[in-house]
Amino acid sequence: MAFTLAPHVSSVRTPGGMVLLNARTGRYWQMNDTGAFVLEHLLAGGTTASAADELRSRHPSAAHRVAADAVALLESLQSAKLVTW
Repeated sequence: MAFTLAPHVSSVRTPGGMVLLNARTGRYWQMNDTGAFVLEHLLAGGTTASAADELRSRHPSAAHRVAADAVALLESLQSAKLVTW
C-alpha cells in the first residue's frame, strides 16, 4: 500500500524531526526524528513492519515497542486525514 501526504498537507524537515501543516484546519503536527523516519519510510513505499525492523536495529533497547508505535503513528495520521493511500 503506497502512502502519500494528503494534498492539503505540507511538510518540512526540522533538526529535531518534522512538522506537518494541515492547510484545511490550520493545525500543525510536530514529530520527533523517529516519527519523521517512520513517515518518510512509508512515503518511500515502505511498510510499518519494515520501518519497525529498521528502528529495532537502531534502538535495540526499544525493540519491544517500535512496531506498535509505528502502527499507532500511522493510525493517528490516517485519523487526522494527513495521509492517503
